[in-house]
Amino acid sequence: MSALLSRMPLGARGYAGIVAAITFVALLVSAGLRSAPGVMMLPLEQHFGWDRATISAAAAIGIMLYGLVGPFAAALMLSFGIKRTMLAGLALMSVATFASLWMTEPWHYVLSWGVFSGAGTGAVASVLGAAVVNRWFATRQGLVMGMLTASTATGALVFLPLLAWLAEGGAWRPVALAVSIAAACVIPLVLFFVPEHPQDLGVRRFGETDASAPPPPMKQAATPALAFTALFRASRSPTFWLLFGTFFVCGLTTNGLVGTHLIAFCGDHGIAPVQAAGLLSLMGLFDLIGTTASGWLTDRYDPRKLLFV
Repeated sequence: MSALLSRMPLGARGYAGIVAAITFVALLVSAGLRSAPGVMMLPLEQHFGWDRATISAAAAIGIMLYGLVGPFAAALMLSFGIKRTMLAGLALMSVATFASLWMTEPWHYVLSWGVFSGAGTGAVASVLGAAVVNRWFATRQGLVMGMLTASTATGALVFLPLLAWLAEGGAWRPVALAVSIAAACVIPLVLFFVPEHPQDLGVRRFGETDASAPPPPMKQAATPALAFTALFRASRSPTFWLLFGTFFVCGLTTNGLVGTHLIAFCGDHGIAPVQAAGLLSLMGLFDLIGTTASGWLTDRYDPRKLLFV
């Protein structure tokens, strides 16, 4: 499938840029899906009469799996490849949200938007960005990783106002359909324009020299033990737990509380969903600036000091 891309004489910079751009779009769609439950909360309450705790349970399960799937998605990328893992995650996201159009019970929502969508977005998450950066970039890794990480904020900027507009009048099905179509549209981009390795196109990583050349890629057995082994090794490092703690607090507050409940909370106080989504988008705008800038700074300064600041 990389034959189409190989016909374009772009060089290492061009190929790496295309792969990074498509990865950015995939991460953006994943972020849009994770933000959709916050938009759908009030419409689902009005349509089905479900209580808020039941509806937010699906979002909680989705966020939990979004994080827990990461190590296993990384193992799949080593075993089956980045491209196949991306395709599987996007397909799962699209099918699960499309199937939710026929849900009638709370457990249908938990299964589609919580379990399956959570697993799909976990495969198309920050671990994907790290894998792509390591495989396609030898220099400017911090900048590119910052840009890919900023896709979460960009997803809020792009999707939240649109999804809130679609949900006006208490409609939830247009939101689910829009997310499903968006995930499906990225699949052919990954299929035709994301090679597994730079070597498949006869190029090196961007900025790579003989001194920075990585060892030949090796596939490993596709077993859950691979992820557990990596987690066991990492757990013996204090740095792992410090990073775990910072990401846990960030996920608890940003995704779990603000991202999921702010629009519904604003609705309780008479603020229209589109206006509430605009508040989240404003947060996303500054998040986009800060995340990209932090990536640029990590190429120049000690990341530990930046994290402390």
